[in-house]
Amino acid sequence: MGGSPPGLSAPARPTLRRRLASLAYESLLLASLLAVAWFLPQLLLAMAWGLQTPAWASWLSLFILPGVYFSHAWQRRGQTLAMQTWKLKLVDARSGGSISLGQAWLRYALAWLSLATCGAGFLWALVDRDRQFLHDRLGNTRITFFPPTRSSPPPAAGTGRSG
Repeated sequence: MGGSPPGLSAPARPTLRRRLASLAYESLLLASLLAVAWFLPQLLLAMAWGLQTPAWASWLSLFILPGVYFSHAWQRRGQTLAMQTWKLKLVDARSGGSISLGQAWLRYALAWLSLATCGAGFLWALVDRDRQFLHDRLGNTRITFFPPTRSSPPPAAGTGRSG
């Protein structure tokens, strides 16, 4: 499972430090998402009508809301906001292209298992030959690093379009 897919040049492998920094940033963004999409409605329901969501529904929504965010971002662009900031992209390990919605949800569920086992799935990267997390290895996904490209210099004076 190592290496790049046939016919494709290998994108740079991100450092573990870069991936963990992205994960830390992601946790801040996720806290904001949950504050707006979960906590605020819970608070409004309780204050306005005295309603309280059953515990099972709260736990389910705390699993589903981030899952929708992650699976949509990974499947559509291959990147969450934190991954864009750290120049990381999630790709299919076999083709190097976009991942499927099923792969996105599988990766998300496996990442929860990685967390539930005291981070064992993340620590896996220390022994994996490609330095991938266990949920990437099992879900046939790969995190790649795309360093910024040099932008072209601005047009010379007098060559730009006037409006």
